[in-house]
Parts: sequence; C-alpha cells; structure tokens
Amino acid sequence: MVVLIRRMKGERLGEFEEFTLLAVRATGDHTYAVPVQQFIEEATGRPVSIGAVYAALSRLETKGFVRSSMAEARAQRGGRSRRMFQVTSSGLRTARELHQARERIWQTIAEGRR
Repeated sequence: MVVLIRRMKGERLGEFEEFTLLAVRATGDHTYAVPVQQFIEEATGRPVSIGAVYAALSRLETKGFVRSSMAEARAQRGGRSRRMFQVTSSGLRTARELHQARERIWQTIAEGRR
C-alpha cells in the first residue's frame, strides 16, 4: 500500500523543521525550546542555535504541527514563564508519513531496484 503525502507548499517540512518536530515529541509533550535544542544537537552531532529552534517552532505552530502555551513563572527569583510546546495530531501524522516515505525509499535502495 502506498500512502501519498499531499501537502501544499507551505505545509511541507524542511529537514530542520522535521528534526524540531521529532525533538518535541521525543522530549515529551509540554517541553520548551532548550531541551529541544539540546536533543537536536545530541541527535545530529551539530551545533544548533536557540534562535533557529524558536524560528522552527514558530513555523511548525503556524503550520499546525505543534501548539504552544505559556507555563506559569518559575518560583526562583526572576523566574520567567516558559512557552511550552506539544505535537498536534496533524504533526504526528505528518511525522509518521515522512518516516514511511523514507522507509519506502530505503527499501527500494536495499532491494537494488533503482
């Protein structure tokens, strides 16, 4: 069975957006940008700026793949509230579709059909 990924251009994910989406899911729902940044750095072995993470999270939220909410301010002195992120059902579905597409491509390569 072949599942086609039909998305408008603005709904497609770039590589870093995909990493960010997966990092939000992997670090647990209601996570914030710093653990996402650290996860991506560890998973890819590449340095990642926090600004790039915030930009990707903003694009993912605009596309409806993550949602955010503000957590209460931390109790420590000068503590600020954090924007917490979680993957939406649409984001999870998109991540699964991308994973399946990659699996089909790698299976084709492994079978030597191309």
